[in-house]
Amino acid sequence: MTTNQSILFPEIEKVIKNLNIENISAERREILQPLVNFVQNKAANQQEIRLNLICTHNSRRSHLSQVWAQTASAYFNIKNVFCYSGGTEATAMFPMVAKTLENQGFKIKTISGGNNPIYSIKYTKNEHPIIGFSKAYDDDFNPENDFAAIMTCSSADQGCPFIAGAEVRVPITFEDPKAFDNTPQQAEKYEERSLQIAAEMIYVFSQIKQ
Repeated sequence: MTTNQSILFPEIEKVIKNLNIENISAERREILQPLVNFVQNKAANQQEIRLNLICTHNSRRSHLSQVWAQTASAYFNIKNVFCYSGGTEATAMFPMVAKTLENQGFKIKTISGGNNPIYSIKYTKNEHPIIGFSKAYDDDFNPENDFAAIMTCSSADQGCPFIAGAEVRVPITFEDPKAFDNTPQQAEKYEERSLQIAAEMIYVFSQIKQ
């Protein structure tokens, strides 16, 4: 697979190069395979690849997954990938998510404040930024159909047995760093979860043949 690292900010490139992709277990690779299959099928047929990363509150894991999936597609120069996120309800993107991504090289700007801030999240100088804010998975901002619903938390997976418009539904659940909010381990655990998600999304897109 040919990478296109030069378009990414150097700090993000460094993070990606330090990921331990080989440490992803066989069990996790099996969990990730349906997503690999979906992306590969779309890429082979030169179709748009839409991924909607879904968690209960669209506040932590779904945002990290959206950002890293979009970044991974750019890293491997896979075209026509559009990543979204949503929840079973809207809350707000947790500030520590933005801080964690910023520490890992993303350029983040708050477009609007309030109870549900809107963030511009850039991973490269020239590509359109990812727009980060909390929303329901079926919000008008997200695609209506022809997408893969990626369930990033078990409660959303169990609570939403049916996602209208989804071509496939893929449960890829992650432990919630929220458990460490307001503890001395908070920053460390958010970084740990972000790096796990980054490694798995890089693995997925590394498998795509063009």
